[in-house]
Amino acid sequence: LKGCFTPSCVFQMDTTPESYLDLFPLDAIVYLTPDSENVLEDIDPDKVYVLGGLVDESIHKQLTLRRAREQSLRTARLPIREYMVKAPNSRNYHSETLAINQVFEILSTYYETRSWPAALRAGVSSGKGYMLPDGVEQ
Repeated sequence: LKGCFTPSCVFQMDTTPESYLDLFPLDAIVYLTPDSENVLEDIDPDKVYVLGGLVDESIHKQLTLRRAREQSLRTARLPIREYMVKAPNSRNYHSETLAINQVFEILSTYYETRSWPAALRAGVSSGKGYMLPDGVEQ
């Protein structure tokens, strides 16, 4: 996707049958996966971030991490654990696995605000079982 990262921007998307592995140098690619041990601390404009998507997280646990490792790619996860806390809920459900549109919303909000709390507030729905603690700065 090309364009600015503000709510008023329009994004241009190019599609191609080629793999991202053929389009970008391996050392420029960062595969985002909730299973990574590496925390995404900032967005580097010289990097290419791969947002993967799976239909059923329970069946495919750690699949994105395995794929990235098989392709010798760097990985990172969003800093949900670092900025959010588990919200009490009746099902005791907590998931860091997000839909592609949620990850995109988080990244674009972070790019605009440079605030992980603001970005996570914008993209992590309450149904995921996480919330920002009281008093966290935007």
